[in-house]
Amino acid sequence: MLLAACSSTKVGPGYYRVQSGDTLTKIARQHNTSVSELMRLNNLSNPNRISKGQLLRVSAKGGAAPAPAATPTPSPRPAPTPAASAAALRNLKLVWPAAGTVTQRYNGSSSKGITIVNKAGTPVVAAAPGSVVYAGNRLRGYGNLVIVQHSGDFLSIYAHNSKMLVKEGQKVSQGQQIAEMGGTDRSGTALYFELRHRGQPVDPSGALPPR
Repeated sequence: MLLAACSSTKVGPGYYRVQSGDTLTKIARQHNTSVSELMRLNNLSNPNRISKGQLLRVSAKGGAAPAPAATPTPSPRPAPTPAASAAALRNLKLVWPAAGTVTQRYNGSSSKGITIVNKAGTPVVAAAPGSVVYAGNRLRGYGNLVIVQHSGDFLSIYAHNSKMLVKEGQKVSQGQQIAEMGGTDRSGTALYFELRHRGQPVDPSGALPPR
Protein backbone atom coordinates (compact mmCIF):
# COMPACT_ATOMS: atom_id res chain seq x y z
CA MET A 1 0.00 0.00 0.00
CA LEU A 2 2.82 2.40 0.84
CA LEU A 3 4.54 1.75 -2.48
CA ALA A 4 1.28 2.25 -4.36
CA ALA A 5 0.69 5.53 -2.54
CA CYS A 6 4.20 6.73 -3.31
CA SER A 7 3.83 5.75 -6.96
CA SER A 8 0.83 8.05 -7.30
CA THR A 9 2.53 10.98 -5.55
CA LYS A 10 2.53 14.05 -7.74
CA VAL A 11 5.95 14.81 -9.18
CA GLY A 12 7.46 18.14 -10.13
CA PRO A 13 7.58 19.61 -13.64
CA GLY A 14 10.09 17.92 -15.88
CA TYR A 15 9.77 14.56 -14.11
CA TYR A 16 7.69 11.41 -14.64
CA ARG A 17 7.06 8.36 -12.49
CA VAL A 18 7.13 5.07 -14.41
CA GLN A 19 3.79 3.23 -14.54
CA SER A 20 2.99 -0.41 -15.17
CA GLY A 21 3.40 -1.25 -18.87
CA ASP A 22 5.64 1.73 -19.63
CA THR A 23 8.65 1.48 -21.91
CA LEU A 24 11.28 4.14 -22.48
CA THR A 25 10.05 4.47 -26.07
CA LYS A 26 6.47 5.09 -24.89
CA ILE A 27 7.60 7.65 -22.30
CA ALA A 28 9.75 9.45 -24.89
CA ARG A 29 6.78 9.76 -27.26
CA GLN A 30 4.49 11.02 -24.47
CA HIS A 31 6.96 13.78 -23.59
CA ASN A 32 8.04 14.68 -27.13
CA THR A 33 11.65 13.63 -26.61
CA SER A 34 13.94 10.76 -27.64
CA VAL A 35 15.07 7.57 -25.95
CA SER A 36 18.71 8.67 -26.12
CA GLU A 37 17.86 11.99 -24.41
CA LEU A 38 16.04 10.16 -21.60
CA MET A 39 19.02 7.85 -21.22
CA ARG A 40 21.35 10.85 -21.03
CA LEU A 41 19.22 12.77 -18.52
CA ASN A 42 18.85 9.74 -16.26
CA ASN A 43 22.29 8.16 -16.77
CA LEU A 44 20.74 4.94 -18.06
CA SER A 45 22.86 2.31 -19.79
CA ASN A 46 20.03 -0.02 -20.81
CA PRO A 47 16.79 1.33 -22.35
CA ASN A 48 15.01 -1.90 -21.44
CA ARG A 49 15.65 -1.64 -17.71
CA ILE A 50 13.17 0.69 -16.00
CA SER A 51 10.90 -0.20 -13.09
CA LYS A 52 7.39 0.75 -12.00
CA GLY A 53 7.63 3.62 -9.52
CA GLN A 54 11.00 4.81 -10.83
CA LEU A 55 11.31 8.59 -11.13
CA LEU A 56 12.65 9.78 -14.48
CA ARG A 57 13.71 13.21 -15.59
CA VAL A 58 11.98 13.89 -18.91
CA SER A 59 13.05 17.47 -19.57
CA ALA A 60 16.38 19.26 -19.26
CA LYS A 61 14.39 22.34 -18.20
CA GLY A 62 12.71 20.62 -15.25
CA GLY A 63 13.03 22.09 -11.79
CA ALA A 64 14.74 20.55 -8.83
CA ALA A 65 14.02 16.90 -8.23
CA PRO A 66 11.48 16.04 -5.53
CA ALA A 67 12.88 15.13 -2.15
CA PRO A 68 14.38 11.62 -2.13
CA ALA A 69 12.06 10.61 0.71
CA ALA A 70 9.10 10.86 -1.66
CA THR A 71 10.69 8.45 -4.14
CA PRO A 72 10.16 4.73 -3.53
CA THR A 73 12.97 2.32 -4.14
CA PRO A 74 11.74 0.34 -7.15
CA SER A 75 11.92 -3.41 -6.98
CA PRO A 76 14.28 -4.63 -9.70
CA ARG A 77 12.65 -6.66 -12.42
CA PRO A 78 13.57 -10.31 -11.86
CA ALA A 79 16.18 -11.55 -14.30
CA PRO A 80 14.83 -14.29 -16.56
CA THR A 81 15.97 -17.80 -15.74
CA PRO A 82 18.10 -19.58 -18.37
CA ALA A 83 15.18 -21.94 -19.02
CA ALA A 84 12.77 -19.04 -19.59
CA SER A 85 15.20 -17.32 -21.95
CA ALA A 86 15.82 -20.56 -23.86
CA ALA A 87 12.07 -21.12 -24.27
CA ALA A 88 11.55 -17.56 -25.53
CA LEU A 89 14.54 -17.88 -27.86
CA ARG A 90 12.97 -20.87 -29.60
CA ASN A 91 10.19 -18.59 -30.86
CA LEU A 92 12.65 -16.03 -32.24
CA LYS A 93 13.98 -16.56 -35.76
CA LEU A 94 16.93 -14.32 -36.58
CA VAL A 95 18.94 -13.63 -39.72
CA TRP A 96 22.65 -12.95 -39.54
CA PRO A 97 23.21 -9.22 -38.97
CA ALA A 98 26.19 -9.07 -41.35
CA ALA A 99 28.26 -11.14 -43.74
CA GLY A 100 31.80 -11.95 -42.66
CA THR A 101 33.93 -14.14 -40.44
CA VAL A 102 32.79 -14.84 -36.89
CA THR A 103 35.90 -14.33 -34.77
CA GLN A 104 34.28 -14.49 -31.35
CA ARG A 105 31.13 -16.19 -30.11
CA TYR A 106 28.98 -15.86 -27.00
CA ASN A 107 30.39 -17.75 -24.02
CA GLY A 108 28.42 -16.19 -21.17
CA SER A 109 31.46 -14.72 -19.42
CA SER A 110 34.15 -12.84 -21.34
CA SER A 111 31.98 -12.55 -24.46
CA LYS A 112 28.31 -11.55 -24.16
CA GLY A 113 27.78 -11.47 -27.92
CA ILE A 114 29.39 -12.30 -31.25
CA THR A 115 31.96 -10.43 -33.33
CA ILE A 116 31.78 -10.50 -37.13
CA VAL A 117 34.77 -9.22 -39.12
CA ASN A 118 34.53 -7.86 -42.66
CA LYS A 119 35.55 -4.77 -44.61
CA ALA A 120 34.39 -1.25 -43.75
CA GLY A 121 31.00 -0.41 -45.21
CA THR A 122 29.67 -3.98 -45.14
CA PRO A 123 25.87 -3.78 -44.68
CA VAL A 124 24.57 -4.34 -41.16
CA VAL A 125 20.94 -5.51 -41.13
CA ALA A 126 18.23 -5.96 -38.51
CA ALA A 127 18.29 -9.55 -37.28
CA ALA A 128 14.52 -9.43 -36.66
CA PRO A 129 11.68 -6.94 -37.16
CA GLY A 130 11.23 -4.30 -34.50
CA SER A 131 11.62 -0.65 -33.50
CA VAL A 132 14.83 1.33 -33.14
CA VAL A 133 15.04 2.46 -29.51
CA TYR A 134 18.56 3.88 -29.66
CA ALA A 135 20.83 5.23 -32.41
CA GLY A 136 23.82 7.18 -31.16
CA ASN A 137 27.30 7.10 -29.71
CA ARG A 138 26.82 8.10 -26.07
CA LEU A 139 27.47 4.64 -24.60
CA ARG A 140 31.20 4.24 -24.04
CA GLY A 141 32.81 1.21 -25.63
CA TYR A 142 30.15 0.67 -28.30
CA GLY A 143 30.98 3.40 -30.81
CA ASN A 144 28.13 4.18 -33.19
CA LEU A 145 25.43 1.97 -31.72
CA VAL A 146 21.98 0.87 -32.88
CA ILE A 147 19.58 -0.95 -30.54
CA VAL A 148 16.40 -2.57 -31.88
CA GLN A 149 13.54 -3.73 -29.66
CA HIS A 150 11.70 -6.88 -30.74
CA SER A 151 8.66 -8.76 -29.49
CA GLY A 152 9.04 -11.10 -26.54
CA ASP A 153 11.16 -8.68 -24.48
CA PHE A 154 14.17 -9.04 -26.80
CA LEU A 155 16.69 -6.36 -27.76
CA SER A 156 19.40 -6.66 -30.40
CA ILE A 157 22.55 -4.55 -30.24
CA TYR A 158 24.74 -3.53 -33.19
CA ALA A 159 27.97 -1.76 -32.22
CA HIS A 160 31.03 -0.06 -33.79
CA ASN A 161 29.23 1.00 -36.99
CA SER A 162 30.88 3.49 -39.33
CA LYS A 163 27.49 4.90 -40.31
CA MET A 164 23.99 4.58 -38.87
CA LEU A 165 21.12 4.55 -41.37
CA VAL A 166 18.11 4.59 -39.02
CA LYS A 167 16.64 6.91 -36.40
CA GLU A 168 15.07 6.31 -33.01
CA GLY A 169 11.41 5.36 -33.22
CA GLN A 170 11.79 3.98 -36.74
CA LYS A 171 10.22 0.60 -37.53
CA VAL A 172 12.54 -1.85 -39.28
CA SER A 173 11.88 -5.13 -41.04
CA GLN A 174 13.97 -8.26 -40.78
CA GLY A 175 16.97 -8.00 -43.10
CA GLN A 176 16.63 -4.23 -43.57
CA GLN A 177 19.96 -2.42 -43.62
CA ILE A 178 20.35 -0.27 -40.51
CA ALA A 179 24.05 0.59 -40.56
CA GLU A 180 27.44 0.10 -42.21
CA MET A 181 30.18 -1.89 -40.52
CA GLY A 182 33.03 0.13 -39.05
CA GLY A 183 35.55 0.33 -36.26
CA THR A 184 34.32 3.12 -33.98
CA ASP A 185 35.49 2.64 -30.38
CA ARG A 186 37.54 -0.45 -31.22
CA SER A 187 40.67 -1.47 -33.11
CA GLY A 188 39.83 -3.02 -36.45
CA THR A 189 36.66 -3.19 -38.50
CA ALA A 190 33.96 -5.47 -37.12
CA LEU A 191 30.36 -5.69 -35.96
CA TYR A 192 29.69 -6.56 -32.34
CA PHE A 193 26.22 -8.12 -32.12
CA GLU A 194 24.44 -8.87 -28.88
CA LEU A 195 21.00 -10.26 -28.07
CA ARG A 196 19.29 -9.53 -24.76
CA HIS A 197 16.17 -10.99 -23.16
CA ARG A 198 14.65 -8.73 -20.49
CA GLY A 199 17.97 -6.91 -20.25
CA GLN A 200 20.13 -10.02 -19.86
CA PRO A 201 22.58 -11.15 -22.60
CA VAL A 202 21.65 -14.50 -24.15
CA ASP A 203 23.34 -16.75 -26.70
CA PRO A 204 21.88 -15.82 -30.12
CA SER A 205 23.20 -18.95 -31.85
CA GLY A 206 20.02 -20.91 -31.10
CA ALA A 207 17.97 -18.44 -33.15
CA LEU A 208 20.48 -17.89 -36.00
CA PRO A 209 20.78 -20.08 -39.11
CA PRO A 210 23.85 -22.36 -39.20
CA ARG A 211 26.99 -20.75 -40.58
